[in-house]
Order: sequence, then C-alpha cells, then structure tokens
Amino acid sequence: MSNPGKLTGGKGGSWVDRLAEDRPDVALMAPMLVYLALLLLRDSPLLPYEYRWLASLIRGAGGLWVVWLLRRHMPPWGKTHWPLALVMGLLIAAGWYYGQYLFNWLGVPHRLPIPLFPGDFELIDPRDKLGVGGLFWSTAVTRIVVASTTVAVVEEIFWRAFLLRALIDWGKFEQIPLGTFTWRSFLFTALLSTLEHPDNWAISIPCWFAFNALMYWKKSVLFLVFVHGFTNLFLYVWVLLNTVCWENPSAWMFW
Repeated sequence: MSNPGKLTGGKGGSWVDRLAEDRPDVALMAPMLVYLALLLLRDSPLLPYEYRWLASLIRGAGGLWVVWLLRRHMPPWGKTHWPLALVMGLLIAAGWYYGQYLFNWLGVPHRLPIPLFPGDFELIDPRDKLGVGGLFWSTAVTRIVVASTTVAVVEEIFWRAFLLRALIDWGKFEQIPLGTFTWRSFLFTALLSTLEHPDNWAISIPCWFAFNALMYWKKSVLFLVFVHGFTNLFLYVWVLLNTVCWENPSAWMFW
C-alpha cells in the first residue's frame, strides 16, 4: 500500500515513519484516534468540570501534534477554495442547527436509539456549573477554537481522506484517487457518523452527505478542512447568540 508520490522517512527514518510506511491506514486513523482517546479526559471524574477548558486544549494540541508527526505521510492536501468553503460552512451549519429542530418536531429520538447509547438526552446549561463570568467564556472560546481547527483537521483526514477510500478497498486505499465515488462509501460513512454524534445522529447523516458530496466535487482535503472548520465556527457562535444573547436555552443541545 505504498504511495510513491509521498515523502517518507525511508527504512532509516523514525519509528513513526516506519509504522506509517508499513501501515498507511493506521497513519491516517491515528490523529482521529488520539483525539477521541483524549476526549475521555473531558468526562473523567478526576477532572473537575471547571477545568474542561484545559481538557479541550490538551486534546486539541494532541490531535494536531499527531498530524504534525505524520505530516510526510498525509495525502495531497489540495486547494482551500476558501470563499466557497466559507459559504458552504455557513449553509451546513444552518442545516445542522435548524435540521435538528425539524427532527425534534417530527418526533425523531434525540439520542441514537441503540444499546451503545443508553439513557435519555440531557440538556445542560454549562453556566450552571461555570457561572457567567470568565471561566465560562474561557471554556467556550477554547471549545470553539478546537472545534474549528483540530476537529476539522483530524476528522477530514479520517473521514474524507481515508475512510471514503478505505470502504472501497481497504487494502489498496492509497491507490484510489481522492474523491472517488461509490455508493457504499458514500452511505456507510454517513451512517457511521451517527456513532460520533449520538445526540445529533439524525441530522449528522444529511450533513455527512453534504461533506462527502463536496469532496467528490473538489477532491481537496484542505477544502473540506476549511468547510468543516467554518461549519463548527458558525454553529457554535450561533449557539452562543441564541443561548446567551437571546435566551433560548434549547440551543444548548448543540454544545
């Protein structure tokens, strides 16, 4: 599964380079897996709620650090197309926000109805635990920054650069051009996204359809990173406007 177009460290490189050369699938999964592992720190009983901003910084820095370590083994990033990414990010954020309200109105279960995610969805206002001052705002700003940067990078490497191709042919995914379409990878990635977003599972499916379609169109990982980053930025800012400024507590379901 080697890719002669990539820069690698060769057999004399570091253990990271050797691992990435032997298992290029692991190399593209590693940033996402490390980010998810560090996400456990947020819910650890050893970490007080008021230090969630620190947990966000740690997982944000950790995810980007792994990307940096493996930077020579990443596929071509492509072009940003940032004006289009800005527009698409705004549209997808609006679709995520208002689409969730539509599914709620239709009576679709809020939490993914499988045994892996038991219990009912609980709406939490973080200000009840953090107050309304600097601690809340430092937590909010850290969350938005990480969601708009690290999350966008590690998820697009995993979902669009890797899994869209791996679900076509896992053993030879590197030989499959970025943005190659098959119904199997298009549908399965969208369905798998529900496991990552169990409390917004229904709206995650059409939004993943949109992300996938944009990848098929522009065939650029960096473009999708920008789209995803703008989506998260617009969504979280809109949540804060609705909750803090316009006193709509139901918008905390996106937090």
